[in-house]
Amino acid sequence: MAAPTRTRKRPEGYWPLLVRRFTRHRLAMIGLGVLLVLAVLALAAPRFAPYGFDEQDGAILGQPQPPSHTHLMGTDQLGRDAFTRVLFGARISLAVGLFSALLATGLGTLIGALAGYYRGWIDNVLMRLTDVVLCIPLLPLIILLSGMLRPSVPLLVGIIGILGWMGTARLVRGQFLSLREREYVEASRALGGHDRRIMFRHMLPNALGPIIVSTTLSVGSAIMLESALSFLGLGVQPPTPTWGNLLNYASQWLTNAPWLALFPGLMILMTVLSVNFLGDGLRDAFDPRS
Repeated sequence: MAAPTRTRKRPEGYWPLLVRRFTRHRLAMIGLGVLLVLAVLALAAPRFAPYGFDEQDGAILGQPQPPSHTHLMGTDQLGRDAFTRVLFGARISLAVGLFSALLATGLGTLIGALAGYYRGWIDNVLMRLTDVVLCIPLLPLIILLSGMLRPSVPLLVGIIGILGWMGTARLVRGQFLSLREREYVEASRALGGHDRRIMFRHMLPNALGPIIVSTTLSVGSAIMLESALSFLGLGVQPPTPTWGNLLNYASQWLTNAPWLALFPGLMILMTVLSVNFLGDGLRDAFDPRS
């Protein structure tokens, strides 16, 4: 009688294994869920919002009203619904955070890849440039540029993105310095592979893990910067709401109407915490030894 044959289990692929590791991180899953809900609410704000973001209730002008069944988060002095303005504010704050982080990651990845792959004088020039920019105090420079130029969403994205690439550049440089000595890179170079193909077809995919983690953490920092600028009156100008300028307006009513500051502040806190939890989960998934 022949012995029963055992079927060998196929080894799990890289991406399914990555997803399984990530889904085991409970805080990361909670953070991802919160961010998805916020993104849906922000994108569909005109559908979910009960009023226009600048619509006034003439019957309650002059004094902020507390939360009620009619106005879930209360109203401000001009009779505008706070819930509506928080929803519309999410669109600006999340957009600035996401796109400025993507811009900073793109610039940092390009500079770090060039420095790590070519080394020599190119590495020296690019890293000394990075060191110089790192020595410049970021927030005062952003405040100065925002004060000199007319604040707008594209301007904020450009300023925060262009001045926030240095950490990613140093991270990618370290990855490329390690990867350029691997066998598959040497084999591609021996077969006549072009530098651009080797860098972005073979090396960059193997450095995506740390880059993705860095990008998620940059989103939280960008949201905090945008909120700080808007709080100081140097971000997107009223009547367009952002979480930062809602806090700026609410600072006049902290004693009589604390709910005006409570809800946008909670949204900033929840978003930044969720982004950080997401980054921790991605870091553990890409590098379980950490």
